[in-house]
Amino acid sequence: MGEQRTGLVYGFVAYGLWGIFPLFWPLLEPAGALEILAHRMVWSLIVVAVVLLVLRRWAWLAELVRQPKRLGLVAIAAVVVSVNWGMYIWGVNSGHVVETALGYFINPLVTIALGVLVLHERLRPVQWVAVGIGVASVAVLTIGYGRLPWIALTLAFSFGGYGLVKKKIAMGGLESLAAETSVQFLPALVFLAVIGARGDSTFTHHGPDHAALLAACGLVTAIPLVCFGMAATRLPLSTIGLMQYLAPVFQFLIGILYFHERMPFERWLGFFLVWAALALLTWDALRTARRTRYAVTSRLVSRDQAAEPKTAA
Repeated sequence: MGEQRTGLVYGFVAYGLWGIFPLFWPLLEPAGALEILAHRMVWSLIVVAVVLLVLRRWAWLAELVRQPKRLGLVAIAAVVVSVNWGMYIWGVNSGHVVETALGYFINPLVTIALGVLVLHERLRPVQWVAVGIGVASVAVLTIGYGRLPWIALTLAFSFGGYGLVKKKIAMGGLESLAAETSVQFLPALVFLAVIGARGDSTFTHHGPDHAALLAACGLVTAIPLVCFGMAATRLPLSTIGLMQYLAPVFQFLIGILYFHERMPFERWLGFFLVWAALALLTWDALRTARRTRYAVTSRLVSRDQAAEPKTAA
């Protein structure tokens, strides 16, 4: 019970920090989204390298270097997560916090769709209904926004694709972040050098506080990931699955209550449809997990009973 309580604390910290990201990125202005993204890549590698050095977790590196196919997947993951990071930073700093939250609400539905299309997984009837409701929500939100909610869809599909690639890579969170930011590091550093040479960099032109905030991108990226890793080793997968909704809920509330973004009726209706789809998915996942546990327990009991020695009457 103590381990689970500790896991819950780590989980709340991780998803809570991810949830309040919209309050951090505007602090980095007047830096543009690309400059912020490049700093996030550079400083994330530095921070995670220090953490791995302290933990002495380097054995995975030699093994990874000897696997070209896996290295290629790491490169793909780095590109996909770069799109996700960049779109999220731009979306928040351009006044679309609620739509970025929508992207992470839609993400579980996109992940299911990718499982069907790419991995040829079979869906249960309830999952098909949830996906159908999700498609309907996008149609309603397109009417509400007067355009396709492309920021949300880009975030959902890029993060869903990232999860798909990560599943094939099968690496720990810290190790994966180190590998991916190693791919991102050189292009990001070159970009920062180029805008610095042109005099367009804000890193050295807006005081030490601004420079410190840009450097803090590394900590902001690594700390919730470390906490998530601590939570994942202590909590059941079903609990982690439920906690993942905390981040977009916080982002949504920040967009509405802090940034005062407009929410006309059509957008509310679209969000309610998304939430209904997620409620169905959650109910179905919990029901399936309960049935699986019951089936496993029943098999174990039957096996134990069969193994008991028969006593003479």
